[in-house]
Amino acid sequence: MAAPTSPPTSSVSPTGAPAADKHRAGGRKSAAGRRVPTETQLVWLRRGLTQPGGKLPLFDESGQRVSSSVVGACQRAGWAEPWFQNPIKPSWEVCRLTDAGRAMLAEVSVVTVDFRKHRT
Repeated sequence: MAAPTSPPTSSVSPTGAPAADKHRAGGRKSAAGRRVPTETQLVWLRRGLTQPGGKLPLFDESGQRVSSSVVGACQRAGWAEPWFQNPIKPSWEVCRLTDAGRAMLAEVSVVTVDFRKHRT
């Protein structure tokens, strides 16, 4: 009689993706097979839309350094690219939004709904 097998040790998130850092996967894939960025990646990439040359920030809105896994996943997906070497901190990669990144952001629509009651 065969010994029972134990379940795999890797965890799975509620969305079915491996729980280990989803940023490394470059987001997830849509039904059409295209990469879809995670919310963290979208927030970072959108900030490049308002900067000269599409420069992407080194730090988030809270002053924390943007995760290298977010940067790497966006580069692998083709949404961001290295721009120039940071003279102050050479290990910090300065990136910019690519044309593919701009096109992806243009496809991602954001709908804002205000559920507050309108007072007259």
